[in-house]
Amino acid sequence: MRSSTLPAALIIAAAGACFQGAAWAADIAAKGTPAAMTTSLPRTCTDGRDFISTDCQLTWHGITVYGTIDMGGGWQSHGASWDPRSAVGASYLIQKQNNSPRWSLAPNSLSNSTIGIKGALPIGGDVSGVFAVDAGFDPYSLRLSNGPGSVAANAGVPQNLATAFSDSSRAGQWYNGVGYVGVSSPSYGTLTVFRQNSLTLDAVFDYDPFGGSYAFSPIGFQGITCGGGNTENCRNSTSLKYKVNVGQFRAAALWQFGGYADNNGSNGAYQFQVGGDIRSLGNGVLSIDVIYSFVRDSVSLALAPGSNNANGVPIPPFLPQTLTATISDNEAVMLVAKYTNGPLKLYSGYEHIRYAAPSNPQTAFTTIAGDFVCQGCAGFNNTNINNTAFGVNGLGNKTFQVMWVGGKYAITENLDVIGAYYHYIQDSFFGTAAGGLAPCSGTEHAQCAGTFDGISAAVDWRFAPKWDLYSGIMFTQVSGGLASGFLQRNNIAPTVGLRFRF
Repeated sequence: MRSSTLPAALIIAAAGACFQGAAWAADIAAKGTPAAMTTSLPRTCTDGRDFISTDCQLTWHGITVYGTIDMGGGWQSHGASWDPRSAVGASYLIQKQNNSPRWSLAPNSLSNSTIGIKGALPIGGDVSGVFAVDAGFDPYSLRLSNGPGSVAANAGVPQNLATAFSDSSRAGQWYNGVGYVGVSSPSYGTLTVFRQNSLTLDAVFDYDPFGGSYAFSPIGFQGITCGGGNTENCRNSTSLKYKVNVGQFRAAALWQFGGYADNNGSNGAYQFQVGGDIRSLGNGVLSIDVIYSFVRDSVSLALAPGSNNANGVPIPPFLPQTLTATISDNEAVMLVAKYTNGPLKLYSGYEHIRYAAPSNPQTAFTTIAGDFVCQGCAGFNNTNINNTAFGVNGLGNKTFQVMWVGGKYAITENLDVIGAYYHYIQDSFFGTAAGGLAPCSGTEHAQCAGTFDGISAAVDWRFAPKWDLYSGIMFTQVSGGLASGFLQRNNIAPTVGLRFRF
């Protein structure tokens, strides 16, 4: 497994940039506007105190060092111990390993802690060259976020002793957030290449009331929604992405042209998006977007629990868990909407996902964490690779639906209250390995129909230009097939935290 400590060079760069005495230029402007064309430049930092207490930027000749540090604490009614490798860190959401009440460190609650560099350099006319690279990390351990590594580290551990592991597209890379270059123009749009957010991840950030928060948003904690079915596809390491705005309308497309060997969680993917803003609707603006996604041979890493009883509950003494990679072809359609009217913002979203048998069944491959896994190999590399979780020729395909509604209200310019409700529906299905399982709705099989519910509320106070103090709570519960193999069926997770963004 690769090293997962935060690169010292990025920390040194962030500190050093704060005290540069040279002339400073603007940050990447909105909608790809070249730095040289902006009419007002952001104020630059002059010393450490200025950096901490004002909205100054660490920008030099169009290159900006940026980041987030998000730290807090919380309690879970049914939780698991803190995991310094996992991007989420704590069991805010109900998971299979969640067991007993516990106080916990709460890293990355409102947003992932990151460190990165970005830039916009004029090329000519209204065209600029753009780039960005950043990495997410745990603010307590300073380890780079590594979801697949956190799953693998719990292989062989009894379920009731497992940490708050969770699969993720962040896999310990020094570029586990984004790492792209490209060109941008307000007239012709933005074309970028290499590691980028999926279009569905961009939509979660824009249309989730909590902006993809780990502690308060199930669709932020889990990557089902942003990955078009599986979390490892929320980011694509070898991809081409194009976005353009024409008046009040917009369009986008993404093509993942590499496979597993190129640090991707699938052997190929593409997405298309259309949307727009309807203005003068009352006194507000209605924004709507539709996104279609297809992912080939998508990977989902998980741990198969020990023996379950007839009700789908693990039987003590708890047996060691087996690392399992499920391979599938995923197809999804997402519809999202947002209405903004003064201090009020209303959000809603829906995604329909279909899981089918993979185009190319796998017996061995390299995960996005850089680990080689194979079926039947000796030692750590031995992994249960499941190519038959879903049916062939449309029989036994899994249908999964995600939906949410919520709102945000600005009581003052710096104080927001936020609330949201999230709901998942899984239809009963059977794969070719399930032996023709009859339709069911109980917890005895993971293939049975099931539901998930999440309710969240929070208060966010921006008491200084770069600082947030927040407090909130999330309640989650599972039932039916989605609860199969769970030690507990619900979790209450209040969290408080402090966030610094620069």
